[in-house]
Amino acid sequence: MPNEKRQFGISARPTPRLSMLRRAFNLARREWQLPVSVLFSVLTVCLAWHVVYGKNGLSTWFEKRGEDRELRREINDLNQENLRLRDRIEQLKTNPDAIRMVAHDQLRLARPNEVIVNLPPDKPPQPQPANTVR
Repeated sequence: MPNEKRQFGISARPTPRLSMLRRAFNLARREWQLPVSVLFSVLTVCLAWHVVYGKNGLSTWFEKRGEDRELRREINDLNQENLRLRDRIEQLKTNPDAIRMVAHDQLRLARPNEVIVNLPPDKPPQPQPANTVR
């Protein structure tokens, strides 16, 4: 039986070279355990900082999310304004009363036997000077 193990290159006893490698590995593991742990801790903190405050981090994502909400609200308002203007265009194409109103109000056109009087715009009241002491 011992001959069979040696036949495949397996020995029952570790060689001196293998035991020396094990001792070197154990020594390196003991000596480097603290510095490697510190290094991984520092890298973890740096990575966490980058995830939160980096160029595309969480803080930037929240800002962009707020901007997205504002832009969607603005798009919605513009779409409603667009619908209102389309309705107004349709009224101006088909409703003669709407056409008359625009001609009268904006173009200052008058109907026969009608007089348009333009009044000057109201001036805001000027503040009165305070009583000065002489």
